[in-house]
Amino acid sequence: MTRSEFDDIRAFLADPATHAGDLLRIARTLIDDLEQARVREAVLRTHYLRLLTAARTTVAADMVDAPDPLAFLTRELAERGQLPEDEDAVQQILSDARTAETLLACMQEGQQPPQQPPVVRMRGMRLRRCVGAHRTLPR
Repeated sequence: MTRSEFDDIRAFLADPATHAGDLLRIARTLIDDLEQARVREAVLRTHYLRLLTAARTTVAADMVDAPDPLAFLTRELAERGQLPEDEDAVQQILSDARTAETLLACMQEGQQPPQQPPVVRMRGMRLRRCVGAHRTLPR
């Protein structure tokens, strides 16, 4: 539920013209939303625990020099359709990981993340632009 939906509900509850039947309808809707959120959370927790277990098993298999230590993690990712499909996907994943690592390091050090260089604007005569066929700019 979005912030604006919460604000709408608060405004509706604060309105003196709101009837008891309307309140009951809202309560039922909110209970349904809470139940759906609880189910989504349980599913996400299950996925997280399976992924965590696969990652820990992969590290343990690597520590004992198992023949294919990535098999556990690869299987879990494949079941979720999360394996990279091609070289472009591999590069994008690695780029995202480097960016996330940089942002986390900045957050831990209390620094601002690196900014892109500012856009350099050309000085001189400013061009007037018109959008649409019937617009004109004042002279």
